Amino acid sequence: MNWDDIGFLISKNKYNENSLIAEIYTQSHGKVSGIIFGGTSKKIKNYLQIGNKLHVSYNSKSDSKIGYFKLEIEKALSPIYFDEKKKLCCISSAMSLVKILTAESQKNEKIFDLILDFYEFLGNDTWIQKYILWELELFKNLGYDLELNRLVEKKTIGNELKYFSKSQIKKKNIPNFLIDKDIKVDNLQTLLDGFRLVGDFLDKTILRPNNLSHPLNRVLFLNTLK
Repeated sequence: MNWDDIGFLISKNKYNENSLIAEIYTQSHGKVSGIIFGGTSKKIKNYLQIGNKLHVSYNSKSDSKIGYFKLEIEKALSPIYFDEKKKLCCISSAMSLVKILTAESQKNEKIFDLILDFYEFLGNDTWIQKYILWELELFKNLGYDLELNRLVEKKTIGNELKYFSKSQIKKKNIPNFLIDKDIKVDNLQTLLDGFRLVGDFLDKTILRPNNLSHPLNRVLFLNTLK
C-alpha cells in the first residue's frame, strides 16, 4: 500500500537508535502510524516537531504490518511559538486529544479541518477561549456533543444573565461563553472554570467509559494558565 497525503504530526516515540515511530493525522487517511527511518538525524529531526504540517509518503507491504513514512515539511507551525510556553503547551494538548480520541486509518476530514482551524485562532488575542470551544467541537465531531443549551437554565442576577445546570442535586454555574459563543471573555477565572467543566465532560463521558486516562499534556496546559 502506497500513498501520498498531507498531515499533522501528533506523536513521536523513539523506535531504535536512528528511527522513530510517529502518528500523523492526514487529510485523506485519518490517523496513521509508521516508522520514520533516520528520524533522529540532524537532517530531519528539526522539523519533526509535534503539530507541524508535513507532506507524507507512506509505504507498507501489507495492511497487517506497520509501514514507513518519508516526510517533507509542508509548514513549520510549532516553531512559531517556541518563545510562548502557553501556546506550545496548547499545541501539545490539542494534538494529544486528536491522538487519543481518533481511530487508526479512519478518514475524517472534519477533524483535519479542525486542526487547520486551531492554527487560525492560535495567534488571536482570544485564543484560550477559542481553544476551549475547539475542544467541544472536536468532541462533537467524534460523536460526543455536550449540548449545553439543553442542560442549562438561565437567570438574571443583578442585571447580569447567568446560566446554571438543571441538576436537582447541585446547580453549577456555567460560564456564559460556553452558551453564547460570540461573547468575548477577558476574565482568566471564567476561562479556567470553562476549561475545567469541559474537562469533566471529557473524563465522565469519553475517557472513563473507554478506559482512557486524562491526557497529561492537557493537564500541563491548564497549569500554565493558572
